[in-house]
Amino acid sequence: MPELPEVETVRRGLAPVLEGRRLKRAQARRPDLRFALPERFAARLEGAKVLKLDRRAKYLVAPLDTGESLVAHLGMSGRFTILAKRGTERPGEFYYADAPDPTHTHVVLETDRGDRIEYNDPRRFGYMTLIPTDDLEAHAYFASLGPEPLGNAFHAEHLSGAFAGKKQNVKATLLDQRIVAGLGNIYVCEALFRSSISPKRAAGRIAAARLELLTTTVRDVLNEAIEAGGSTLRDYATVDGALGYFQHRFKVYGREGEPCPTCAAPIVRIVQGGRSTFYCPKCQR
Repeated sequence: MPELPEVETVRRGLAPVLEGRRLKRAQARRPDLRFALPERFAARLEGAKVLKLDRRAKYLVAPLDTGESLVAHLGMSGRFTILAKRGTERPGEFYYADAPDPTHTHVVLETDRGDRIEYNDPRRFGYMTLIPTDDLEAHAYFASLGPEPLGNAFHAEHLSGAFAGKKQNVKATLLDQRIVAGLGNIYVCEALFRSSISPKRAAGRIAAARLELLTTTVRDVLNEAIEAGGSTLRDYATVDGALGYFQHRFKVYGREGEPCPTCAAPIVRIVQGGRSTFYCPKCQR
Protein backbone atom coordinates (compact mmCIF):
# COMPACT_ATOMS: atom_id res chain seq x y z
CA MET A 1 0.00 0.00 0.00
CA PRO A 2 1.37 3.46 -0.83
CA GLU A 3 2.58 5.31 2.23
CA LEU A 4 2.47 8.99 3.14
CA PRO A 5 5.29 10.11 0.78
CA GLU A 6 3.64 8.40 -2.20
CA VAL A 7 0.28 10.02 -1.45
CA GLU A 8 1.94 13.42 -0.94
CA THR A 9 3.77 13.00 -4.25
CA VAL A 10 0.44 12.33 -5.95
CA ARG A 11 -1.10 15.36 -4.24
CA ARG A 12 1.70 17.63 -5.44
CA GLY A 13 1.32 16.31 -8.96
CA LEU A 14 -2.45 16.76 -9.05
CA ALA A 15 -2.63 20.14 -7.32
CA PRO A 16 -1.50 22.31 -10.27
CA VAL A 17 -4.21 20.91 -12.55
CA LEU A 18 -7.04 20.66 -10.00
CA GLU A 19 -6.75 23.54 -7.55
CA GLY A 20 -8.96 26.45 -8.58
CA ARG A 21 -10.36 24.54 -11.55
CA ARG A 22 -13.99 23.69 -12.17
CA LEU A 23 -14.88 20.11 -13.01
CA LYS A 24 -16.54 20.39 -16.40
CA ARG A 25 -17.24 16.68 -16.65
CA ALA A 26 -17.10 13.69 -14.32
CA GLN A 27 -17.54 10.05 -15.20
CA ALA A 28 -17.83 6.97 -13.01
CA ARG A 29 -17.47 3.90 -15.19
CA ARG A 30 -18.66 1.52 -12.48
CA PRO A 31 -20.82 1.93 -9.36
CA ASP A 32 -18.12 0.90 -6.92
CA LEU A 33 -14.42 0.67 -6.18
CA ARG A 34 -13.53 -1.01 -2.90
CA PHE A 35 -16.79 0.40 -1.59
CA ALA A 36 -19.87 1.68 -3.42
CA LEU A 37 -19.53 5.19 -4.78
CA PRO A 38 -21.99 7.68 -3.24
CA GLU A 39 -25.31 8.30 -4.95
CA ARG A 40 -25.09 10.60 -7.98
CA PHE A 41 -21.31 10.69 -7.53
CA ALA A 42 -20.49 12.05 -10.99
CA ALA A 43 -23.44 14.47 -11.03
CA ARG A 44 -22.39 15.96 -7.68
CA LEU A 45 -18.87 16.52 -9.00
CA GLU A 46 -19.82 18.09 -12.32
CA GLY A 47 -19.73 21.86 -12.15
CA ALA A 48 -17.99 21.92 -8.78
CA LYS A 49 -14.88 24.05 -8.25
CA VAL A 50 -11.92 22.44 -6.50
CA LEU A 51 -10.90 24.97 -3.85
CA LYS A 52 -7.66 23.17 -2.92
CA LEU A 53 -6.14 19.72 -2.70
CA ASP A 54 -5.05 18.54 0.74
CA ARG A 55 -3.72 15.32 2.23
CA ARG A 56 -4.71 13.84 5.58
CA ALA A 57 -2.71 10.74 6.50
CA LYS A 58 -2.98 8.58 3.36
CA TYR A 59 -6.13 10.29 2.07
CA LEU A 60 -6.39 12.92 -0.67
CA VAL A 61 -8.98 15.54 0.30
CA ALA A 62 -10.35 18.09 -2.18
CA PRO A 63 -12.79 20.63 -0.68
CA LEU A 64 -15.31 21.79 -3.30
CA ASP A 65 -17.34 24.98 -3.55
CA THR A 66 -20.50 22.85 -3.18
CA GLY A 67 -19.79 22.33 0.52
CA GLU A 68 -18.64 18.77 0.00
CA SER A 69 -15.12 17.33 -0.18
CA LEU A 70 -13.96 14.64 -2.55
CA VAL A 71 -11.98 12.09 -0.52
CA ALA A 72 -9.83 9.45 -2.22
CA HIS A 73 -7.68 6.58 -0.97
CA LEU A 74 -5.34 4.84 -3.42
CA GLY A 75 -5.55 1.39 -1.87
CA MET A 76 -2.95 -1.06 -3.20
CA SER A 77 -2.73 -0.11 -6.86
CA GLY A 78 -4.76 3.05 -7.46
CA ARG A 79 -3.10 5.68 -9.59
CA PHE A 80 -3.99 9.02 -11.12
CA THR A 81 -2.82 9.97 -14.60
CA ILE A 82 -2.94 13.55 -15.90
CA LEU A 83 -3.58 13.99 -19.60
CA ALA A 84 -3.12 17.68 -20.35
CA LYS A 85 -3.25 19.56 -23.65
CA ARG A 86 0.43 20.34 -23.27
CA GLY A 87 1.24 16.65 -22.76
CA THR A 88 1.36 14.11 -19.94
CA GLU A 89 2.48 15.66 -16.66
CA ARG A 90 5.65 14.27 -15.11
CA PRO A 91 6.22 16.08 -11.78
CA GLY A 92 9.73 15.23 -10.61
CA GLU A 93 12.22 12.67 -11.80
CA PHE A 94 10.97 9.12 -11.79
CA TYR A 95 11.62 5.70 -13.20
CA TYR A 96 8.86 5.53 -15.80
CA ALA A 97 6.48 2.61 -15.81
CA ASP A 98 4.24 1.25 -18.54
CA ALA A 99 0.96 3.04 -19.08
CA PRO A 100 -1.90 1.65 -17.00
CA ASP A 101 -4.41 -0.69 -18.66
CA PRO A 102 -7.34 1.53 -19.78
CA THR A 103 -9.84 -1.22 -18.96
CA HIS A 104 -9.14 -0.47 -15.29
CA THR A 105 -9.78 3.27 -15.57
CA HIS A 106 -12.84 3.70 -13.36
CA VAL A 107 -13.18 7.45 -12.72
CA VAL A 108 -12.47 10.30 -15.15
CA LEU A 109 -12.48 14.04 -14.37
CA GLU A 110 -12.18 16.84 -16.93
CA THR A 111 -11.50 20.43 -15.89
CA ASP A 112 -12.64 23.69 -17.44
CA ARG A 113 -9.08 24.12 -18.74
CA GLY A 114 -9.31 20.89 -20.70
CA ASP A 115 -7.10 18.73 -18.50
CA ARG A 116 -8.18 15.14 -18.01
CA ILE A 117 -7.49 13.21 -14.80
CA GLU A 118 -7.98 9.44 -14.88
CA TYR A 119 -8.17 7.15 -11.87
CA ASN A 120 -6.98 3.64 -12.71
CA ASP A 121 -7.13 0.78 -10.20
CA PRO A 122 -6.82 -2.83 -11.41
CA ARG A 123 -7.40 -4.33 -7.94
CA ARG A 124 -10.07 -1.84 -6.87
CA PHE A 125 -8.77 -1.63 -3.32
CA GLY A 126 -8.90 2.15 -3.51
CA TYR A 127 -12.04 4.12 -2.78
CA MET A 128 -13.65 7.53 -3.20
CA THR A 129 -16.49 9.31 -1.49
CA LEU A 130 -18.04 12.73 -0.94
CA ILE A 131 -18.25 14.08 2.61
CA PRO A 132 -19.67 17.42 3.81
CA THR A 133 -16.57 19.55 4.35
CA ASP A 134 -17.74 20.75 7.75
CA ASP A 135 -18.05 17.12 8.89
CA LEU A 136 -14.62 15.91 7.79
CA GLU A 137 -12.93 15.91 11.21
CA ALA A 138 -15.77 13.94 12.76
CA HIS A 139 -16.02 11.41 9.93
CA ALA A 140 -15.03 7.81 10.66
CA TYR A 141 -12.07 8.06 8.28
CA PHE A 142 -10.51 10.95 10.20
CA ALA A 143 -11.91 11.18 13.73
CA SER A 144 -9.35 8.92 15.41
CA LEU A 145 -6.25 9.96 13.45
CA GLY A 146 -3.22 11.26 15.32
CA PRO A 147 -1.14 14.27 14.27
CA GLU A 148 0.54 14.50 10.88
CA PRO A 149 4.21 13.51 11.17
CA LEU A 150 5.19 16.55 9.11
CA GLY A 151 2.99 18.91 11.11
CA ASN A 152 3.69 21.06 14.16
CA ALA A 153 1.70 18.76 16.48
CA PHE A 154 4.18 15.92 15.98
CA HIS A 155 7.04 16.33 18.44
CA ALA A 156 8.90 14.48 21.19
CA GLU A 157 6.45 15.59 23.86
CA HIS A 158 3.57 14.07 21.92
CA LEU A 159 5.40 10.76 21.54
CA SER A 160 6.40 10.80 25.19
CA GLY A 161 2.76 11.08 26.24
CA ALA A 162 1.54 8.55 23.67
CA PHE A 163 4.26 6.03 24.53
CA ALA A 164 4.02 6.35 28.32
CA GLY A 165 3.62 2.96 29.96
CA LYS A 166 3.33 1.09 26.67
CA LYS A 167 4.79 -2.40 26.63
CA GLN A 168 4.03 -2.80 22.92
CA ASN A 169 7.08 -2.62 20.66
CA VAL A 170 7.89 0.78 19.18
CA LYS A 171 7.49 -0.44 15.58
CA ALA A 172 3.85 -1.46 16.08
CA THR A 173 3.18 1.64 18.17
CA LEU A 174 4.37 3.99 15.44
CA LEU A 175 2.13 2.20 12.93
CA ASP A 176 -0.90 2.94 15.11
CA GLN A 177 -2.68 5.67 13.15
CA ARG A 178 -4.18 7.02 16.38
CA ILE A 179 -0.68 7.98 17.52
CA VAL A 180 0.78 9.25 14.23
CA ALA A 181 -1.26 9.60 11.04
CA GLY A 182 0.08 8.24 7.79
CA LEU A 183 3.21 6.42 8.89
CA GLY A 184 3.70 3.06 7.21
CA ASN A 185 5.94 0.03 7.44
CA ILE A 186 8.74 1.11 5.11
CA TYR A 187 9.45 4.51 6.60
CA VAL A 188 9.09 3.37 10.21
CA CYS A 189 11.83 0.79 9.56
CA GLU A 190 14.05 3.47 8.04
CA ALA A 191 13.41 6.02 10.79
CA LEU A 192 14.11 3.51 13.57
CA PHE A 193 17.40 2.59 11.91
CA ARG A 194 18.49 6.21 11.65
CA SER A 195 17.54 6.69 15.29
CA SER A 196 19.47 3.56 16.39
CA ILE A 197 16.32 2.25 18.09
CA SER A 198 15.52 -1.45 17.99
CA PRO A 199 12.05 -2.15 16.57
CA LYS A 200 11.62 -4.69 19.40
CA ARG A 201 12.10 -2.13 22.19
CA ALA A 202 8.99 -1.35 24.23
CA ALA A 203 7.67 2.09 23.30
CA GLY A 204 7.40 3.09 26.96
CA ARG A 205 11.09 2.38 27.55
CA ILE A 206 12.55 4.93 25.13
CA ALA A 207 14.28 7.90 26.73
CA ALA A 208 13.16 11.46 25.99
CA ALA A 209 16.40 12.32 24.16
CA ARG A 210 15.93 9.39 21.82
CA LEU A 211 12.33 10.42 21.14
CA GLU A 212 13.61 13.84 20.11
CA LEU A 213 15.92 12.17 17.61
CA LEU A 214 13.14 9.85 16.44
CA THR A 215 10.77 12.71 15.58
CA THR A 216 13.55 14.38 13.60
CA THR A 217 14.44 11.24 11.66
CA VAL A 218 10.79 10.50 10.90
CA ARG A 219 10.49 13.95 9.33
CA ASP A 220 13.79 13.60 7.47
CA VAL A 221 12.97 10.19 6.01
CA LEU A 222 9.52 11.31 4.87
CA ASN A 223 10.75 14.57 3.36
CA GLU A 224 13.56 12.82 1.49
CA ALA A 225 11.09 10.26 0.15
CA ILE A 226 8.68 12.98 -0.98
CA GLU A 227 11.44 14.83 -2.79
CA ALA A 228 12.54 11.57 -4.44
CA GLY A 229 9.01 10.68 -5.51
CA GLY A 230 8.22 8.02 -2.94
CA SER A 231 9.02 4.34 -2.91
CA THR A 232 7.89 1.66 -5.32
CA LEU A 233 5.48 -0.97 -4.03
CA ARG A 234 5.35 -3.31 -7.02
CA ASP A 235 2.71 -1.67 -9.23
CA TYR A 236 2.25 1.59 -7.36
CA ALA A 237 2.81 4.69 -9.49
CA THR A 238 2.71 8.46 -9.30
CA VAL A 239 0.20 10.68 -11.08
CA ASP A 240 1.95 10.32 -14.43
CA GLY A 241 2.10 6.52 -14.30
CA ALA A 242 5.71 6.64 -13.10
CA LEU A 243 7.34 4.68 -10.32
CA GLY A 244 9.15 6.45 -7.53
CA TYR A 245 12.79 5.72 -6.85
CA PHE A 246 13.32 6.31 -3.12
CA GLN A 247 13.60 2.52 -2.78
CA HIS A 248 17.16 2.81 -4.06
CA ARG A 249 18.05 4.79 -0.92
CA PHE A 250 16.71 2.34 1.65
CA LYS A 251 19.30 1.57 4.30
CA VAL A 252 17.54 -1.45 5.84
CA TYR A 253 14.13 -2.06 4.29
CA GLY A 254 14.15 -5.06 1.94
CA ARG A 255 17.88 -5.67 2.56
CA GLU A 256 17.79 -8.87 4.62
CA GLY A 257 21.25 -10.44 4.80
CA GLU A 258 22.98 -7.44 3.22
CA PRO A 259 25.63 -5.54 5.20
CA CYS A 260 24.48 -2.68 7.41
CA PRO A 261 25.65 0.60 5.84
CA THR A 262 26.99 1.68 9.24
CA CYS A 263 28.64 -1.40 10.80
CA ALA A 264 28.53 -4.05 8.02
CA ALA A 265 26.63 -6.55 10.22
CA PRO A 266 23.91 -8.45 8.30
CA ILE A 267 20.50 -6.80 8.17
CA VAL A 268 17.90 -8.98 9.90
CA ARG A 269 14.27 -9.50 8.95
CA ILE A 270 11.64 -10.36 11.56
CA VAL A 271 7.84 -10.34 11.45
CA GLN A 272 5.94 -8.01 13.76
CA GLY A 273 2.17 -7.81 13.62
CA GLY A 274 2.15 -9.70 10.33
CA ARG A 275 4.55 -7.23 8.68
CA SER A 276 8.20 -7.54 7.79
CA THR A 277 10.60 -5.51 9.89
CA PHE A 278 14.18 -4.93 8.74
CA TYR A 279 16.84 -3.70 11.17
CA CYS A 280 20.47 -3.95 12.27
CA PRO A 281 20.68 -5.80 15.63
CA LYS A 282 24.11 -4.32 16.26
CA CYS A 283 23.33 -0.64 15.61
CA GLN A 284 19.75 -0.60 16.88
CA ARG A 285 19.26 -1.05 20.62
